[in-house]
Amino acid sequence: MTILDPAEMRTATEKQAAPLDAGQTEAREKHTATGLATRGNAPKPPASNSFLDGFFQITKRGSTLAREFRGGIVTFFTMAYIVILNPLILGGFSAQNAPTDVAGGWLSAAQVGAVTGLTAGVMTVLFGLIANLPFGLAAGLGINSFLAVAVIHEVTWPEAMGLVVINGILIVLFGVTGARTAIFKAVPKKLKAAITVGIGLFIAFIGFVDSGFVRPTKGGPPVQLGTDGSITSIPTLVFIVGLLVMGILVARKIQGGLLIGIVATTVLAAVVEAVMHIGPGSAANPGGWHLNTPVLSGQLVSAPDFSLVGHFDLFGSFTRIGGLAATMLVFTLVFTNFFDAMGTMTGLAKSAGVAYKDGTFPKLKSAFIVEGLGAVAGGATSGSSNTVYIDSAAGIGEGARTGLASVVTGLLFLGSMFLTPLTSVVPLEVAAAALVVVGAMMMAQIREIKFSKFSVALPAFLTIVTMPLTYSIANGIGVGFISWSVIHAASGNGKKVHPLMWVVTLGFLIYFARGPISTLLGS
Repeated sequence: MTILDPAEMRTATEKQAAPLDAGQTEAREKHTATGLATRGNAPKPPASNSFLDGFFQITKRGSTLAREFRGGIVTFFTMAYIVILNPLILGGFSAQNAPTDVAGGWLSAAQVGAVTGLTAGVMTVLFGLIANLPFGLAAGLGINSFLAVAVIHEVTWPEAMGLVVINGILIVLFGVTGARTAIFKAVPKKLKAAITVGIGLFIAFIGFVDSGFVRPTKGGPPVQLGTDGSITSIPTLVFIVGLLVMGILVARKIQGGLLIGIVATTVLAAVVEAVMHIGPGSAANPGGWHLNTPVLSGQLVSAPDFSLVGHFDLFGSFTRIGGLAATMLVFTLVFTNFFDAMGTMTGLAKSAGVAYKDGTFPKLKSAFIVEGLGAVAGGATSGSSNTVYIDSAAGIGEGARTGLASVVTGLLFLGSMFLTPLTSVVPLEVAAAALVVVGAMMMAQIREIKFSKFSVALPAFLTIVTMPLTYSIANGIGVGFISWSVIHAASGNGKKVHPLMWVVTLGFLIYFARGPISTLLGS
């Protein structure tokens, strides 16, 4: 949710012709690294052979139909856990095991699962068709957790989802007016590179935690290796095997390496479970599988329940808790959604080799608008705000470069509504291995940062480490923005800080102080 730079990996895996000499390899890598920035001077690609090729510019971006389909499938399998996890966060099978709102209301896990697959599928397909980028969209884990842990203690579930819709409408307006694009362009190139690297570390850390390779301690350091410094869990061993298998396949430039690794490790996990009967992880079984147990049981097909579609109250929260308090909740949602997505798309575009020299990418405005619509759709269906997933980097690592991969991912999400038992066969430990591999790929962007210049080094470093340490992309971006602006201004380079950077810096200061501000407003 490696060893090679994504651009280098694409070059290595896409061409199976005779070996290139050093000069040819250097020229090709230079062209790939600059993405489409040199499109005016680049040689024209071969003529499109099909409608799909022409519509999605597959050949133009140096990809193939096979790579797009493989990439879309890999992205789905690394994101499929959200169809299982989102209902666990937002819903339950009764009021006793579900997060209840201020009025005692709760969401059905089965219904949340249905709308999770529906919204992710529709929005990912729409994103692929309109933005033509290989990014998958689904319910954002940061926002759904925020809703379940904090927001519903003040408002009802329909009112909370109404706030999500308002958040989405504002983000769409930012996209339509060009404000979001302007802010994106105001971010210095080196800070964008730091965001990419930070996301790489973040998704690798997610993989380590989800697999049980890294666990919290009962006392002492915040995290540790496995349990008391040892790997004692069989599922974690499966993760390690999967990580090594995928790493070897990628290092050997095997086409479909990640997909092959996911399938092979899932088969291994299923065999291990059949022999050892490990079972799901719990307090009584800490060595069990995280989230999904690799067992295919029960009926394969089930009809989804869409009763939650349209089950939201747009302005009810303003009546219940007052305008100021509701506005602060919307502010938090907008900032988290806005900058999480901006940072994620920055990193993914660079990984896909479609970024221009200034860090922007094709159809930037369209991508921002559709992503905002994902928030609206998520609130309108009570599945929480949908946003671009960093897990899409797995599909990009497999070779995806266009929106066709997103269409494939989206169609698989729509299918998952009817095939939940089949989707849940892939354990989280297997998806975690793919995330770690892709996180290593994204680290290659660190070469763009000049650490010899400390006014650049410190903000970049803070951006990179804050993301995994606080488990938030938005927090990393915020710390980076604030430190970049303040340090450059204090060291006599204030004129190099774009005015919009100062506006966003002020916004982040409010964002980080939103707790005390909410308390003051409440008093």
